Amino acid sequence: MSSIIVVGSLNMDLVVRASRLPQVGETVLGTAFDTIPGGKGANQAVAAARLGGRVAMVGRVGQDGYGQTLVDNLRQNGVDVSHVAVDQEAATGVALIAVGSGGENQIIVYPGANGRVQPADVDAAGPWLQPGSVLVCQFEIPVDTVAHALQKARAQGVITVLNPAPALDQVGPWIASTDYIVPNETEAARLTGQPVEDDAGVRQAARTLREMGAGHVVITLGQRGAYWLGPDGEGHVPAFPVQAVDTTAAGDAFVGALAVALTEGMALPDAVRFGCAAGAVAVTRFGAQPSLPARADVDALLDRP
Repeated sequence: MSSIIVVGSLNMDLVVRASRLPQVGETVLGTAFDTIPGGKGANQAVAAARLGGRVAMVGRVGQDGYGQTLVDNLRQNGVDVSHVAVDQEAATGVALIAVGSGGENQIIVYPGANGRVQPADVDAAGPWLQPGSVLVCQFEIPVDTVAHALQKARAQGVITVLNPAPALDQVGPWIASTDYIVPNETEAARLTGQPVEDDAGVRQAARTLREMGAGHVVITLGQRGAYWLGPDGEGHVPAFPVQAVDTTAAGDAFVGALAVALTEGMALPDAVRFGCAAGAVAVTRFGAQPSLPARADVDALLDRP
């Protein structure tokens, strides 16, 4: 089985649920509080592992209780943690998440040790970077480290997947080493400097990202599914109709599923549909990693008439 190597963030999510999200300067009473393992990198690693991928995580945590809990949780989910370093100078990353009754959320992330992930951390995981394996990155760690990971992986015949979140204001040279870039509408708009407000805007942003150097573009559209564009064509996959309760890790479920699909040799339209199904299951459950589906959950949704 081909491997999936996730180079990215590990955060402890401090989640407060409320009847609605506050306006600026407003205080709203919460209805529940949870401490949940998260971080886009760790979420995507767990998502891929639960869907049957052979997954390793590259990242950093602090020398504290949150860090140990995050590492233990990855291990319990079948993720190889031999390349998760314990940083001696920074605390574990933390995300403060507010979730409204309709599943909408607001998130503030303190990077902590995530901000100290170095190219050397990627190099240390070199044995995992084999031809045909898949590298997954995001931008909750330093951009220079992401660029190094993408370039090193591409040079070694690894399929590269980039989820450009949080959004950057412009594309860098790293895009030329990106086989699959997977932004949402907001991220696509910021990367391209173009409005992405309707289907025409989605298509134009995807074309622009391809012209900038990405091999394939997959733009996630929330309740409208996902749009894909590659050398062999384009297409739209509609969302699966579900009742959303928390959208926190839907995008991470999609990316993890896409990575698994690529290791299994799925064609891009099927891989995107697989990702949409994983995201749909995730939004029906609370929390980041607790919401991530098993393979049977996704297969059941895909088989539903």
